[in-house]
Amino acid sequence: MKRPSLLLTSLITSTILSAAIIAGPALAQTAGQPVETGRANAPDQKPAFENQTRATQPASMPKIATEVVAEGLPHLWAMEFLPDGRMLVTAKEGEMHIISADGKAGPEIEGVPEVAFGGQGGLLDVALAPDYATSGMIFFSFSEPRDGGNGTSVASAKLVADENGGGKLENVSVIFRQTPTYDGNKHFGSRLVFGPNNELYVTVGERSDSEPRVQAQDLASGLGKVFRIDMTGKALPDNPFVNEEGALPEIWSLGHRNLQSAALDGQGRLWTVEHGPRGGDELNLPQAGKNYGWPEVTYGVEYSGSAVGEGITEKAETEQPVYYWDPVIGPSGMAYYDGDAIPEWKGAFLVGGLVSQGVVVLHLDGDKVAHEERVDLDARIRDVKVGPDGAVYAVTETRSGESSIIKLTKA
Repeated sequence: MKRPSLLLTSLITSTILSAAIIAGPALAQTAGQPVETGRANAPDQKPAFENQTRATQPASMPKIATEVVAEGLPHLWAMEFLPDGRMLVTAKEGEMHIISADGKAGPEIEGVPEVAFGGQGGLLDVALAPDYATSGMIFFSFSEPRDGGNGTSVASAKLVADENGGGKLENVSVIFRQTPTYDGNKHFGSRLVFGPNNELYVTVGERSDSEPRVQAQDLASGLGKVFRIDMTGKALPDNPFVNEEGALPEIWSLGHRNLQSAALDGQGRLWTVEHGPRGGDELNLPQAGKNYGWPEVTYGVEYSGSAVGEGITEKAETEQPVYYWDPVIGPSGMAYYDGDAIPEWKGAFLVGGLVSQGVVVLHLDGDKVAHEERVDLDARIRDVKVGPDGAVYAVTETRSGESSIIKLTKA
């Protein structure tokens, strides 16, 4: 295992801030029982196979200690570890900062383009280029103001840090734009994940409203899709719809609602968790050219309580989710745990919960969910990352617009 840098060690061992250790999640842990016991929003809907929802908790669950390592931060959306152990974060209003060893946000990084801030829009995800150590290149997504509205866009830039803890972006270039443009403030997605061959997966939303959301089924539209592009924004030549007339060549999969969680597994495959309607959050393993149903096929119901479309949960032409939640967790941020610090979580996915207010731990058996456990953090979790030290770091957000970063370790 790679030894953490001195700077990261300083960050994680610091006793600054409200660093009291709180051992164990507040949720009752009962092996062999589902963690979710509340009434379903769609009680008549039944899973298509065993453990597709409300999987039991595992036999062995670690006691988790939490420590606040940074607080009083602006309203964050994403974080990424830099090679020296510092954290690069995005703030929804359009700021980018480097978090120092003592948990403080450095000066605002210059050169971030204007964002369409409001509702669910703003500066969104950030990812380091695979060759960041030598190139200094980063990629970030944001809701871009455009004529007639806005849309999710992806930009690349070189991050040049300075000695004061700030820095600037150089050679900023928008490499990809989700189309069509829409005048709304919801369901932008989005997460950025580099695959094992430097391919860039971009997840987006379908803009929520009844008219645009149907375009999640339209191959000529970029709404409700997972895209797969190179680092210049071009479609990969082996994408599934490259040779289909009228289809956007960048599309990898379709029929998604609002994708705010994505991560690679230990085999280098992309997994996602998307916001569903009431009772329809779902985990997927998006595959080339596959249709994941929204809004024609889904679990859950409309926010009004009425059926979504025809109210069906399966159709021959669409894929079943690997797992779904009813009630929802409100997923945002996702990481695959391959560290040693919390051995019980080895090979599990960690998903941030905005509604469930903690980290959801999904233990897999092959490509299915075997068990689900949760760590209650009493805070909306916007992003989750595994640090070089093997600890788990969760980004919180409040409605008032402040964020903290919490470190999770085995007690």
